[in-house]
Amino acid sequence: MIAVTKLQLAPRSPPLLGCIDRPKSNDCNSCGARALTVCGAVDTSDLQRLSDLAEVVTLKTGAILTREGDPAPHVFSISSGSLRVYKLLPDGRRQITGFLFAGDFLGLAIGDDYVFSAEAMEPSTVCRFRKEPFRRLVETSSPLEHMLLHRTMHELAAAQNQMLLLGRKTAMERMAYFLLDLPGHDPARPSAAGHVRLPMKRAEIADYLGLTIETVSRVLTRMKLKGLISTPSQSELVIERPDRMRQHALGEV
Repeated sequence: MIAVTKLQLAPRSPPLLGCIDRPKSNDCNSCGARALTVCGAVDTSDLQRLSDLAEVVTLKTGAILTREGDPAPHVFSISSGSLRVYKLLPDGRRQITGFLFAGDFLGLAIGDDYVFSAEAMEPSTVCRFRKEPFRRLVETSSPLEHMLLHRTMHELAAAQNQMLLLGRKTAMERMAYFLLDLPGHDPARPSAAGHVRLPMKRAEIADYLGLTIETVSRVLTRMKLKGLISTPSQSELVIERPDRMRQHALGEV
């Protein structure tokens, strides 16, 4: 059974309210994350049009970018930091469906309302685009259209992997796969081989992997006793035996 965290439902309020700096104009030419985002696929001739559409939004830790069920006038490209994406059940329980980093794109789903909530796990910046002008640009830019299609296919593959992870793998296998996979999702902040940044809390890892926080703690302790990992801090982990960790992720141990 998937374990989810029970949250206290807050009164609905507009996303971004009181949690971010005032949006400001963007210069795509000077964006350090451009090469990682869909914006990197845009031809030079269309770059100014994209820049004119973009607003840079700065989020503090815990700031809400989108709230499930609210009108969805924008799509977003993450420039720095990291976000958690989740859905809430009617009784307030939370299921985290993903962690997003610089280069990820948010809001591709068709519909008038957001089907997810997204919050900053650390200070972050995103570029937001009004949906309709952005769609018109996509229709006239083949490279951008192809990049978005590629991202959509990648998301579908990731969703299938997540279903397998939750449905068939043991707690040890889930954690091993997660730790091996996570660094590849944050290319803007490369780290030494085997080092894993953990901007999310243990409870958020549990929500994502369909485990309880107690199980996550037990598995990490077991990994340390086996010499698979070391934990220099709460937000950093080192995989000491990557080959053995891969065996655990594949269920070969």
